[in-house]
Amino acid sequence: MILLLLVPLLVPLAVPRVARRALDRLAPVTALWALTAACLALAGACVAALGAVVLTAVLKIPAFAALGQLVHPLRTPSDLVVVPAAVSAAGVLTVGLWALGRSAVRQVVAFRAARTQADRRPAAGDLCVIDSPHPDAYALPGRPHRIVVTTAMLRSLDAAEREALFAHERAHNAGGHHYALAAAELAAHCHPALRATRATVRLAAERAADEVAATAVGDRRLTARAIARAALAGRHSRSTRPAFTPAATTGPVPQRVAALLTPPGSRPRAARWTALLLAACAALSVTTATAGVLTVHHEVEVAQGEESP
Repeated sequence: MILLLLVPLLVPLAVPRVARRALDRLAPVTALWALTAACLALAGACVAALGAVVLTAVLKIPAFAALGQLVHPLRTPSDLVVVPAAVSAAGVLTVGLWALGRSAVRQVVAFRAARTQADRRPAAGDLCVIDSPHPDAYALPGRPHRIVVTTAMLRSLDAAEREALFAHERAHNAGGHHYALAAAELAAHCHPALRATRATVRLAAERAADEVAATAVGDRRLTARAIARAALAGRHSRSTRPAFTPAATTGPVPQRVAALLTPPGSRPRAARWTALLLAACAALSVTTATAGVLTVHHEVEVAQGEESP
């Protein structure tokens, strides 16, 4: 049982490298949603495994065993293994939950402030211009969607570059990329290794919007130049936007520019194998976590006298 529950905690350690390979080999939008699904699956399996370990130790305490209507002792490995594992699991869950709650409150406050600021400004369609000396531009989710850009950012780009920037941000809102970023943010608080994968998900969202913008304006070099100049203008600015609001200036911009300057269709092969490897990691984690939880459930029913060993 302990070995089964250990697998979902170890698999995420191998995922960051697989995630980077997936982004290199898959179409950006495909990589974005594949990575998002994998992050959620891995995070859920990790939490389930940790919870099962904690429950196993808790039910060995007489008071909780009576509360769980156990008529026989719960069969578990040695207490020298179960107790330290349960204490560690409980600590990890507590720290993760506290960090997640803190992050959620901070992001909600930032989103409400950004939404209030945008709603108070006159909008030209979905475009909202904020008077600020700090160059910034981002896609603001909600109803209605908004493209928020500061006056400093507008002054940093020429007319054609502005259109490319707006197309990029509109691609974020149209594609619902904020859902992927929020899911990656959630998963990152469930396992430390998923923090690196969160960065890859953010890059995938930017790459997906880059490709849509390049198609919309019909010029990949113009899109690359707009992104590079926008990032250069905002390199010293500190944005207060929420972490789940995508922006053209985030991520490793040189890598994004290089991808835009690479002709379409020159992506490396073996995309199918990369996708299968990513799916295999998620499936292995979910399967072993499910098997471990079912094993714990069976042992609890045996201890309750409802099933035979």
